[in-house]
Amino acid sequence: MLPRAHRMVDPGDFRSTFRQGKRAGDRVLIVHARTDEGQLNSLVGFVVPKKEIKLATGRNRVKRQLRHLMRDRLDTLPDGSRIVVRASSQALGCTSDELATHLDSALHRAWKKWDAR
Repeated sequence: MLPRAHRMVDPGDFRSTFRQGKRAGDRVLIVHARTDEGQLNSLVGFVVPKKEIKLATGRNRVKRQLRHLMRDRLDTLPDGSRIVVRASSQALGCTSDELATHLDSALHRAWKKWDAR
């Protein structure tokens, strides 16, 4: 499970990451990423829209899988990272290994765009 200290809960953090961060993704996941130079810890938030996945059990399953995957990737993130992962309806049918592949690809491309700004 993703440690509580690394969970993004403030709506302002979500808003600023969506607006200022760089976006990358595919048909399964979209990642918004940025760094906040004044902070040391990384924050990760998840968005699984009700329009995409109707049942709460499905939304919660995808969020649990993504939290578990991000826990393993916290050490690779730069200090002050702010990441929001948005899942589509196709994430519900993916295995954890498939989600990990999509997540790694989207994270890599989002950080590449952030560094090039």
